[in-house]
Amino acid sequence: MTGIEELLLSRIRDVADYPEPGVMFKDITPLLADPAAFTALTDALAEISVRNGATKIVGLEARGFILGAPVAVRAGLGFIPVRKAGKLPGATLGQTYDLEYGSAEIEVHAEDLSAEDRVMVVDDVLATGGTAEASLRLIRRAGARVAGVAVLMELGFLGGRARLEPALDGAPLEALLKV
Repeated sequence: MTGIEELLLSRIRDVADYPEPGVMFKDITPLLADPAAFTALTDALAEISVRNGATKIVGLEARGFILGAPVAVRAGLGFIPVRKAGKLPGATLGQTYDLEYGSAEIEVHAEDLSAEDRVMVVDDVLATGGTAEASLRLIRRAGARVAGVAVLMELGFLGGRARLEPALDGAPLEALLKV
């Protein structure tokens, strides 16, 4: 295990039975409260973004905003929020995706991405991959190219990577931690 992995893991708190019985929630708020750990995380995600030729960072609502915005600043790139449907003013593009019980929709401002953009999706956790998969489809529908997906943590037992691989279409998926 590398030094950054040890630092990040030491700042992630397990919360049993949240948000429902049987779930072990990975709480990143202690990591965010620690300036050294948050800086190390931001720097690592920025390095991944730059290395993969990103021109813009997309952050997924809501914790992707917390990570994506400082990553964009650190990498010298623009930041684009991908929000739940109905939260952005003006013309938007939307993408629906399936949840365990039902469906949801995410949106981006139609004018925020263009064919010149290579977009890195930044989020805290890759779980089942549904939101990330929808964001990749949304990015391509906006005319931009996908530079990859970078996350703090991948919950491998939930199968998100396998679900996401076809939508990545060869773009990298990088997780700083795999649990």
